[in-house]
Amino acid sequence: MPDDYRKYLDPQRICKLKSIELKAKFIVEGFITGLHKSPYHGFSVEFAEHRQYAFGDEVRHVDWRVYARTGKYYVKQYEEETNLRSYILLDASSSMRYSSSENYLPKIEYASYLAAALAVLMIMQRDAVSLVTYADKIRRYLPPSVKPSHQTLILKTLAETSQSVSESEGEKTSVANALAEFAKRLEKRSLIVIISDFWDDVGKTIAALKHFRHRQNEVIAFHLLDKVERDFSLEGDAELLDLETGEKMTTSPKQIRAAYLSAFQAHAGRLRRELSDNGIDYVLLDTSQTFDLSLLAYLRKRGEML
Repeated sequence: MPDDYRKYLDPQRICKLKSIELKAKFIVEGFITGLHKSPYHGFSVEFAEHRQYAFGDEVRHVDWRVYARTGKYYVKQYEEETNLRSYILLDASSSMRYSSSENYLPKIEYASYLAAALAVLMIMQRDAVSLVTYADKIRRYLPPSVKPSHQTLILKTLAETSQSVSESEGEKTSVANALAEFAKRLEKRSLIVIISDFWDDVGKTIAALKHFRHRQNEVIAFHLLDKVERDFSLEGDAELLDLETGEKMTTSPKQIRAAYLSAFQAHAGRLRRELSDNGIDYVLLDTSQTFDLSLLAYLRKRGEML
């Protein structure tokens, strides 16, 4: 069937695979296959670990084994020769634990698979990639690298982070605080990808992200939610629990649905409007959606930068 590749992009199918490395590679494989099908015509992905010899290159960097096989001169690319520095910032606060049903992955699990696929795709494209996890401050910081061993470390850290968040309570979000701490580590113009549910002060979040654009960085904000957080489709009486503060409220979702949707649309609408107005790509996702939407947004932004 022409859409067989989409099975590699479905969150529920991916979660049944054993390791996060396998999950990431399946997502990337499905995405690359999808690039050759509608609606992705015009996009391409290069995965060369060598580049053709150019006048002025040092002879000591020539890969003689490749020459023996092909009769052409190629030089090995090293970390300092990578195309981009990319940073993946992952929200690891307790609100990311949420899942409304067994039909949807917890947000942190979905986000971890997305971050893993992005990391694999970036390293395959010879982009140095960093992983930063945060809640109210930075929890883990892996500096940018393109080495295969670095990919392994990123995937291991993502698996550990997903497990830790799924068991956590009371880890509050402060996007502004975490980004201010991260800004001190940022030296060169980079691509910054942030994955969060953005349940935080919207004004402070926008100001923090705008700071990176003012410093000439490119930014993609993936606003990741559970489907129920977007449509509030709860039935009967419900006890609502704030996973970050522990506060509880028993209510009838039907009675407050209109007010919730109005508040949510104002929140998400302000994020989208102000980020877009400042040249920041804003992508609203939920955990029922396939991963290709996110990877395509990244690939489009990367193409604009090169």
